[in-house]
Amino acid sequence: MQEYKRLVGIDVGTKRIGIAQTDLLRTIASPVGTFSHEEVIPAIKNIASSASIEAFIVGWPLTTKGEEGKATNRVNEFINRLKKQFPNVSIHKVDERYTSVEAKNVMVQAGISKKRRQQKERVDRIAAALILQRYMESNY
Repeated sequence: MQEYKRLVGIDVGTKRIGIAQTDLLRTIASPVGTFSHEEVIPAIKNIASSASIEAFIVGWPLTTKGEEGKATNRVNEFINRLKKQFPNVSIHKVDERYTSVEAKNVMVQAGISKKRRQQKERVDRIAAALILQRYMESNY
């Protein structure tokens, strides 16, 4: 019998980390929530308790010129934390340029009020879903 496994998308920010996950058939990426750096590992363990995680898809924050910078160092530190906590789960980096802009556009199209669109937590979790969706579209 086949075991279904999720993909988990992660958008690492300076203050918060957005999390998204796929359904068990890996057809849809859905936002889960936004967590502080202290809350995120327990939140991911909670996801892993309901279904195995096949891979983490982490947003890789390149500059507009496609170069690495301070933000990529911060994401690398987070990736190292993930590797320690989940040594058997693969990690894939996905270019996350413009996902925050795309997330805001998605919210406009969905009719979400301007006040709610300004909530950074909402943008972060939608950006995580977009990162996950990019990965799924390029790898399936």
